[in-house]
Amino acid sequence: MLTYDTLGIIFANMHERSVMEMTQDRSMASLPFGGRYRLVDFALSSFVHAGISQVGIVTKNNYQSLVDHIGTGRDWDLARRRGISILSPYSYTSSEGNMAFHGRIEAIYACRDFLQHSLSEYVVLADSDHVCSPDITDIVNFHIESGADVTMVVRDPDPDPENVANSVAVRCDESGRINDIMFNRYDSSYFQSMNIMVVGRLKLLELVEEASAHAKTLFERDILLERLGELKVMAYRYKGYVRRITGLKSYYKISLELTDPRISSELFGSQTIYTKVHDSPPVRYSIGCDVKNSFVADGCTIQGTIENCVLFRDVVIEKGAVVRNSVIMQNTHVCAGAELDGVVTDKDVTITEGKKLSGDADYPLYIKKRSVV
Repeated sequence: MLTYDTLGIIFANMHERSVMEMTQDRSMASLPFGGRYRLVDFALSSFVHAGISQVGIVTKNNYQSLVDHIGTGRDWDLARRRGISILSPYSYTSSEGNMAFHGRIEAIYACRDFLQHSLSEYVVLADSDHVCSPDITDIVNFHIESGADVTMVVRDPDPDPENVANSVAVRCDESGRINDIMFNRYDSSYFQSMNIMVVGRLKLLELVEEASAHAKTLFERDILLERLGELKVMAYRYKGYVRRITGLKSYYKISLELTDPRISSELFGSQTIYTKVHDSPPVRYSIGCDVKNSFVADGCTIQGTIENCVLFRDVVIEKGAVVRNSVIMQNTHVCAGAELDGVVTDKDVTITEGKKLSGDADYPLYIKKRSVV
Protein backbone atom coordinates (compact mmCIF):
# COMPACT_ATOMS: atom_id res chain seq x y z
CA MET A 1 0.00 0.00 0.00
CA LEU A 2 1.36 3.39 -1.01
CA THR A 3 2.30 5.85 1.70
CA TYR A 4 2.38 8.73 -0.80
CA ASP A 5 -0.80 10.26 -2.21
CA THR A 6 -0.89 9.07 -5.82
CA LEU A 7 -3.29 9.65 -8.69
CA GLY A 8 -3.97 7.19 -11.51
CA ILE A 9 -4.73 8.08 -15.13
CA ILE A 10 -5.78 5.48 -17.71
CA PHE A 11 -5.87 6.23 -21.45
CA ALA A 12 -8.90 4.38 -22.78
CA ASN A 13 -8.41 4.76 -26.53
CA MET A 14 -4.68 4.45 -27.09
CA HIS A 15 -3.67 1.67 -29.54
CA GLU A 16 -7.23 0.77 -30.54
CA ARG A 17 -6.40 1.04 -34.25
CA SER A 18 -4.41 -2.16 -33.89
CA VAL A 19 -7.64 -4.09 -33.27
CA MET A 20 -10.04 -2.09 -35.42
CA GLU A 21 -12.28 -5.11 -35.98
CA MET A 22 -13.09 -5.18 -32.27
CA THR A 23 -13.02 -1.47 -31.40
CA GLN A 24 -15.41 -0.03 -33.95
CA ASP A 25 -18.02 0.58 -31.24
CA ARG A 26 -15.94 0.33 -28.06
CA SER A 27 -12.68 1.68 -26.67
CA MET A 28 -9.55 -0.38 -26.20
CA ALA A 29 -10.10 -0.17 -22.45
CA SER A 30 -13.52 -1.83 -22.70
CA LEU A 31 -12.38 -4.70 -24.95
CA PRO A 32 -13.63 -7.95 -23.34
CA PHE A 33 -10.95 -10.37 -22.21
CA GLY A 34 -10.65 -13.59 -20.27
CA GLY A 35 -14.28 -14.62 -20.00
CA ARG A 36 -15.50 -11.92 -17.63
CA TYR A 37 -13.10 -8.97 -17.74
CA ARG A 38 -12.40 -5.82 -19.75
CA LEU A 39 -8.84 -4.66 -20.42
CA VAL A 40 -9.31 -1.62 -18.17
CA ASP A 41 -9.79 -3.98 -15.21
CA PHE A 42 -6.08 -4.82 -15.09
CA ALA A 43 -4.87 -1.24 -14.64
CA LEU A 44 -7.76 -0.33 -12.34
CA SER A 45 -7.19 -3.35 -10.12
CA SER A 46 -3.46 -2.65 -9.87
CA PHE A 47 -4.25 0.94 -8.83
CA VAL A 48 -6.73 -0.19 -6.18
CA HIS A 49 -4.32 -2.73 -4.70
CA ALA A 50 -1.82 0.11 -4.30
CA GLY A 51 -4.36 2.22 -2.42
CA ILE A 52 -4.90 4.72 -5.24
CA SER A 53 -8.37 6.15 -4.63
CA GLN A 54 -8.54 8.77 -7.39
CA VAL A 55 -8.48 7.62 -11.01
CA GLY A 56 -9.11 9.60 -14.19
CA ILE A 57 -9.97 7.74 -17.39
CA VAL A 58 -9.13 9.76 -20.50
CA THR A 59 -11.59 8.99 -23.29
CA LYS A 60 -11.75 9.96 -26.93
CA ASN A 61 -14.58 8.12 -28.70
CA ASN A 62 -16.75 5.00 -28.48
CA TYR A 63 -16.72 5.13 -24.71
CA GLN A 64 -20.35 4.30 -23.88
CA SER A 65 -19.57 0.65 -23.20
CA LEU A 66 -16.71 1.75 -20.93
CA VAL A 67 -19.03 4.05 -18.98
CA ASP A 68 -21.55 1.21 -18.63
CA HIS A 69 -18.83 -1.12 -17.39
CA ILE A 70 -17.31 1.31 -14.87
CA GLY A 71 -20.61 2.63 -13.50
CA THR A 72 -20.02 4.33 -10.15
CA GLY A 73 -16.76 2.46 -9.60
CA ARG A 74 -18.32 0.41 -6.78
CA ASP A 75 -16.88 -2.90 -8.00
CA TRP A 76 -13.36 -1.47 -7.57
CA ASP A 77 -14.20 0.22 -4.25
CA LEU A 78 -13.96 3.60 -6.01
CA ALA A 79 -17.53 4.81 -5.42
CA ARG A 80 -16.33 7.71 -3.32
CA ARG A 81 -15.98 11.48 -3.46
CA ARG A 82 -12.84 11.48 -5.59
CA GLY A 83 -13.17 7.96 -7.03
CA ILE A 84 -13.33 7.52 -10.81
CA SER A 85 -13.69 10.42 -13.25
CA ILE A 86 -14.39 9.96 -16.96
CA LEU A 87 -12.39 12.79 -18.52
CA SER A 88 -13.31 14.84 -21.56
CA PRO A 89 -12.11 13.66 -24.97
CA TYR A 90 -11.58 17.22 -26.15
CA SER A 91 -8.26 19.02 -26.04
CA TYR A 92 -9.28 22.37 -27.46
CA THR A 93 -12.06 24.30 -29.20
CA SER A 94 -11.72 25.76 -32.68
CA SER A 95 -14.03 27.45 -35.17
CA GLU A 96 -15.00 23.95 -36.30
CA GLY A 97 -16.08 22.95 -32.78
CA ASN A 98 -14.55 20.71 -30.13
CA MET A 99 -11.46 18.89 -31.40
CA ALA A 100 -10.32 15.53 -30.03
CA PHE A 101 -6.71 15.13 -28.94
CA HIS A 102 -3.87 13.71 -31.03
CA GLY A 103 -1.30 11.91 -28.92
CA ARG A 104 -0.62 11.61 -25.22
CA ILE A 105 0.56 15.19 -24.67
CA GLU A 106 -2.71 16.67 -25.94
CA ALA A 107 -4.66 14.05 -23.99
CA ILE A 108 -2.96 15.06 -20.72
CA TYR A 109 -3.26 18.74 -21.57
CA ALA A 110 -7.00 18.25 -22.06
CA CYS A 111 -7.35 17.05 -18.47
CA ARG A 112 -4.96 19.54 -16.87
CA ASP A 113 -7.77 20.95 -14.69
CA PHE A 114 -8.23 17.47 -13.22
CA LEU A 115 -4.50 17.34 -12.43
CA GLN A 116 -4.35 20.88 -11.08
CA HIS A 117 -7.21 20.28 -8.64
CA SER A 118 -5.70 17.08 -7.30
CA LEU A 119 -3.62 17.10 -4.11
CA SER A 120 -1.67 13.99 -5.14
CA GLU A 121 2.10 14.15 -5.23
CA TYR A 122 2.60 11.49 -7.93
CA VAL A 123 0.76 10.32 -11.05
CA VAL A 124 0.74 6.84 -12.55
CA LEU A 125 -0.08 6.83 -16.29
CA ALA A 126 -1.25 3.61 -17.91
CA ASP A 127 -2.67 2.45 -21.24
CA SER A 128 -5.01 -0.51 -21.74
CA ASP A 129 -3.12 -2.60 -24.29
CA HIS A 130 -1.20 -4.79 -21.83
CA VAL A 131 -2.50 -7.80 -19.93
CA CYS A 132 -0.56 -7.80 -16.67
CA SER A 133 -0.89 -7.27 -12.94
CA PRO A 134 2.06 -5.16 -11.74
CA ASP A 135 2.70 -4.06 -8.17
CA ILE A 136 2.14 -0.30 -8.43
CA THR A 137 3.32 0.24 -4.84
CA ASP A 138 6.72 -1.21 -5.69
CA ILE A 139 6.93 0.83 -8.90
CA VAL A 140 6.13 4.15 -7.19
CA ASN A 141 8.53 3.40 -4.33
CA PHE A 142 11.25 2.64 -6.91
CA HIS A 143 10.51 5.97 -8.59
CA ILE A 144 10.86 7.88 -5.33
CA GLU A 145 13.96 6.06 -4.08
CA SER A 146 15.78 6.44 -7.40
CA GLY A 147 15.12 10.18 -7.50
CA ALA A 148 13.68 9.86 -11.02
CA ASP A 149 11.82 12.60 -12.85
CA VAL A 150 10.01 9.91 -14.85
CA THR A 151 9.94 6.13 -14.40
CA MET A 152 8.98 3.87 -17.29
CA VAL A 153 7.86 0.29 -16.60
CA VAL A 154 9.59 -2.05 -19.05
CA ARG A 155 9.76 -5.75 -19.88
CA ASP A 156 12.20 -7.98 -21.70
CA PRO A 157 12.22 -7.43 -25.48
CA ASP A 158 9.74 -9.36 -27.61
CA PRO A 159 11.46 -10.73 -30.74
CA ASP A 160 8.16 -11.27 -32.59
CA PRO A 161 8.22 -8.67 -35.44
CA GLU A 162 4.42 -8.35 -35.27
CA ASN A 163 4.65 -7.11 -31.68
CA VAL A 164 7.14 -4.38 -32.54
CA ALA A 165 4.52 -2.25 -34.34
CA ASN A 166 3.70 0.94 -32.41
CA SER A 167 6.11 -0.07 -29.64
CA VAL A 168 8.54 1.96 -27.57
CA ALA A 169 11.89 0.43 -26.57
CA VAL A 170 14.48 1.82 -24.17
CA ARG A 171 18.18 1.28 -23.51
CA CYS A 172 19.53 1.65 -19.97
CA ASP A 173 22.89 2.08 -18.32
CA GLU A 174 24.01 -0.11 -15.40
CA SER A 175 22.06 1.99 -12.89
CA GLY A 176 18.80 1.59 -14.83
CA ARG A 177 18.81 5.14 -16.17
CA ILE A 178 17.43 5.34 -19.70
CA ASN A 179 19.86 6.77 -22.25
CA ASP A 180 18.02 6.05 -25.50
CA ILE A 181 14.46 5.54 -26.71
CA MET A 182 13.63 3.76 -29.96
CA PHE A 183 10.32 3.34 -31.77
CA ASN A 184 8.85 0.45 -33.75
CA ARG A 185 12.05 -1.59 -33.87
CA TYR A 186 13.47 -4.67 -32.20
CA ASP A 187 16.89 -4.73 -30.58
CA SER A 188 17.81 -7.40 -28.05
CA SER A 189 19.73 -4.84 -25.96
CA TYR A 190 16.62 -2.66 -25.50
CA PHE A 191 13.73 -3.24 -23.11
CA GLN A 192 10.16 -2.83 -24.28
CA SER A 193 7.95 -0.20 -22.67
CA MET A 194 4.71 -1.44 -21.05
CA ASN A 195 3.12 2.01 -21.49
CA ILE A 196 3.06 2.54 -17.72
CA MET A 197 4.87 5.59 -16.29
CA VAL A 198 5.26 7.37 -12.96
CA VAL A 199 5.92 11.08 -12.71
CA GLY A 200 5.44 13.82 -10.14
CA ARG A 201 2.14 15.64 -10.66
CA LEU A 202 3.66 19.12 -10.78
CA LYS A 203 6.50 17.90 -13.02
CA LEU A 204 3.96 16.33 -15.39
CA LEU A 205 2.01 19.57 -15.64
CA GLU A 206 5.21 21.51 -16.29
CA LEU A 207 6.39 19.13 -19.03
CA VAL A 208 3.02 18.98 -20.76
CA GLU A 209 2.40 22.75 -20.61
CA GLU A 210 5.75 23.44 -22.25
CA ALA A 211 5.37 20.71 -24.89
CA SER A 212 1.85 21.82 -25.73
CA ALA A 213 3.01 25.40 -26.23
CA HIS A 214 5.34 24.05 -28.94
CA ALA A 215 2.61 21.95 -30.63
CA LYS A 216 4.18 18.65 -29.61
CA THR A 217 2.02 15.52 -29.35
CA LEU A 218 3.98 12.37 -28.47
CA PHE A 219 5.13 12.11 -24.86
CA GLU A 220 7.95 9.59 -25.29
CA ARG A 221 9.35 11.15 -28.46
CA ASP A 222 8.75 14.87 -27.95
CA ILE A 223 9.41 15.10 -24.22
CA LEU A 224 11.41 12.13 -22.95
CA LEU A 225 13.68 11.45 -25.91
CA GLU A 226 14.40 15.14 -26.50
CA ARG A 227 15.27 15.72 -22.85
CA LEU A 228 17.07 12.55 -21.79
CA GLY A 229 20.15 14.61 -20.99
CA GLU A 230 18.40 16.82 -18.44
CA LEU A 231 15.61 14.56 -17.15
CA LYS A 232 16.39 11.54 -15.01
CA VAL A 233 14.30 8.85 -16.71
CA MET A 234 14.55 5.48 -15.00
CA ALA A 235 13.44 2.01 -16.10
CA TYR A 236 11.57 -0.29 -13.71
CA ARG A 237 11.97 -3.84 -15.01
CA TYR A 238 8.81 -5.93 -14.63
CA LYS A 239 9.37 -9.69 -14.56
CA GLY A 240 5.84 -11.04 -14.09
CA TYR A 241 3.37 -12.27 -16.69
CA VAL A 242 2.77 -9.63 -19.36
CA ARG A 243 1.37 -9.71 -22.88
CA ARG A 244 0.66 -6.87 -25.29
CA ILE A 245 -2.36 -6.90 -27.58
CA THR A 246 -1.24 -5.68 -31.00
CA GLY A 247 -3.98 -7.07 -33.22
CA LEU A 248 -6.64 -9.74 -33.60
CA LYS A 249 -4.01 -12.46 -33.88
CA SER A 250 -2.33 -11.54 -30.60
CA TYR A 251 -5.71 -11.09 -28.87
CA TYR A 252 -6.67 -14.60 -29.95
CA LYS A 253 -3.33 -16.10 -28.93
CA ILE A 254 -3.21 -14.38 -25.53
CA SER A 255 -6.81 -15.31 -24.79
CA LEU A 256 -6.20 -19.00 -25.44
CA GLU A 257 -3.12 -18.91 -23.21
CA LEU A 258 -5.52 -18.67 -20.29
CA THR A 259 -6.46 -22.31 -20.84
CA ASP A 260 -3.00 -23.15 -19.48
CA PRO A 261 -3.44 -23.35 -15.67
CA ARG A 262 0.13 -22.15 -15.08
CA ILE A 263 -0.48 -18.95 -17.05
CA SER A 264 -3.92 -18.21 -15.64
CA SER A 265 -2.55 -18.79 -12.14
CA GLU A 266 0.37 -16.42 -12.75
CA LEU A 267 -1.89 -13.68 -14.11
CA PHE A 268 -4.76 -13.95 -11.65
CA GLY A 269 -2.92 -15.43 -8.67
CA SER A 270 -0.61 -12.52 -7.76
CA GLN A 271 -3.46 -10.15 -6.95
CA THR A 272 -7.21 -10.12 -7.52
CA ILE A 273 -8.44 -8.62 -10.78
CA TYR A 274 -11.68 -6.81 -10.02
CA THR A 275 -14.44 -6.38 -12.59
CA LYS A 276 -18.10 -5.50 -12.85
CA VAL A 277 -20.10 -8.09 -10.92
CA HIS A 278 -22.93 -9.90 -12.70
CA ASP A 279 -25.34 -12.13 -10.82
CA SER A 280 -25.09 -14.98 -13.30
CA PRO A 281 -25.87 -18.59 -12.29
CA PRO A 282 -23.11 -21.23 -12.32
CA VAL A 283 -22.22 -22.97 -15.58
CA ARG A 284 -24.72 -25.64 -16.57
CA TYR A 285 -23.08 -28.76 -17.97
CA SER A 286 -25.67 -31.04 -19.55
CA ILE A 287 -25.44 -34.83 -19.57
CA GLY A 288 -23.42 -35.94 -22.58
CA CYS A 289 -21.47 -32.70 -23.08
CA ASP A 290 -17.71 -32.87 -23.62
CA VAL A 291 -15.49 -30.14 -22.16
CA LYS A 292 -11.70 -30.17 -22.41
CA ASN A 293 -9.07 -27.61 -21.46
CA SER A 294 -11.40 -24.59 -21.53
CA PHE A 295 -11.89 -21.36 -19.58
CA VAL A 296 -15.65 -21.01 -19.01
CA ALA A 297 -17.40 -18.05 -17.34
CA ASP A 298 -20.59 -18.06 -15.29
CA GLY A 299 -24.01 -18.37 -16.88
CA CYS A 300 -22.98 -20.63 -19.76
CA THR A 301 -24.99 -23.65 -20.90
CA ILE A 302 -22.85 -26.41 -22.39
CA GLN A 303 -24.68 -29.23 -24.16
CA GLY A 304 -22.22 -29.93 -26.97
CA THR A 305 -18.42 -30.16 -27.25
CA ILE A 306 -15.87 -27.47 -26.41
CA GLU A 307 -12.10 -27.92 -26.47
CA ASN A 308 -9.34 -25.40 -25.86
CA CYS A 309 -11.75 -22.45 -25.71
CA VAL A 310 -12.46 -19.29 -23.74
CA LEU A 311 -16.19 -18.74 -23.18
CA PHE A 312 -17.62 -15.51 -21.78
CA ARG A 313 -20.81 -15.24 -19.72
CA ASP A 314 -24.15 -16.63 -20.90
CA VAL A 315 -22.84 -18.52 -23.93
CA VAL A 316 -25.01 -21.41 -25.15
CA ILE A 317 -23.45 -24.39 -26.94
CA GLU A 318 -26.28 -26.62 -28.12
CA LYS A 319 -26.19 -30.40 -28.29
CA GLY A 320 -24.23 -31.60 -31.32
CA ALA A 321 -22.30 -28.32 -31.70
CA VAL A 322 -18.50 -28.55 -31.66
CA VAL A 323 -16.33 -25.54 -30.74
CA ARG A 324 -12.54 -25.83 -30.69
CA ASN A 325 -9.68 -23.33 -30.30
CA SER A 326 -12.08 -20.39 -30.16
CA VAL A 327 -12.92 -17.28 -28.12
CA ILE A 328 -16.67 -16.95 -27.70
CA MET A 329 -17.93 -13.69 -26.22
CA GLN A 330 -20.98 -12.95 -24.12
CA ASN A 331 -24.46 -14.08 -25.19
CA THR A 332 -23.23 -16.01 -28.22
CA HIS A 333 -25.52 -18.89 -29.19
CA VAL A 334 -24.03 -21.80 -31.14
CA CYS A 335 -26.82 -23.94 -32.52
CA ALA A 336 -26.93 -27.70 -32.93
CA GLY A 337 -24.61 -29.20 -35.53
CA ALA A 338 -22.47 -26.07 -35.92
CA GLU A 339 -18.70 -26.50 -35.95
CA LEU A 340 -16.26 -23.71 -35.03
CA ASP A 341 -12.47 -23.87 -35.04
CA GLY A 342 -10.12 -20.88 -34.77
CA VAL A 343 -12.99 -18.39 -34.38
CA VAL A 344 -13.49 -15.21 -32.33
CA THR A 345 -17.12 -14.20 -31.94
CA ASP A 346 -18.03 -10.81 -30.53
CA LYS A 347 -21.03 -10.31 -28.23
CA ASP A 348 -24.60 -11.38 -29.09
CA VAL A 349 -23.67 -13.54 -32.07
CA THR A 350 -25.81 -16.42 -33.31
CA ILE A 351 -24.28 -19.31 -35.25
CA THR A 352 -27.16 -21.17 -36.90
CA GLU A 353 -27.57 -24.92 -37.26
CA GLY A 354 -25.00 -26.83 -39.28
CA LYS A 355 -22.68 -23.91 -40.03
CA LYS A 356 -18.96 -24.71 -40.27
CA LEU A 357 -16.58 -21.83 -39.58
CA SER A 358 -12.82 -22.13 -39.49
CA GLY A 359 -9.77 -19.94 -38.99
CA ASP A 360 -6.32 -20.68 -37.61
CA ALA A 361 -3.76 -19.30 -35.19
CA ASP A 362 -2.32 -16.87 -37.75
CA TYR A 363 -5.67 -15.82 -39.21
CA PRO A 364 -8.47 -16.31 -36.67
CA LEU A 365 -11.94 -15.77 -38.10
CA TYR A 366 -13.69 -12.82 -36.44
CA ILE A 367 -17.50 -12.57 -36.30
CA LYS A 368 -18.66 -9.07 -35.48
CA LYS A 369 -21.10 -8.10 -32.75
CA ARG A 370 -24.80 -9.07 -33.18
CA SER A 371 -24.12 -11.08 -36.34
CA VAL A 372 -26.29 -14.01 -37.37
CA VAL A 373 -24.31 -16.53 -39.39
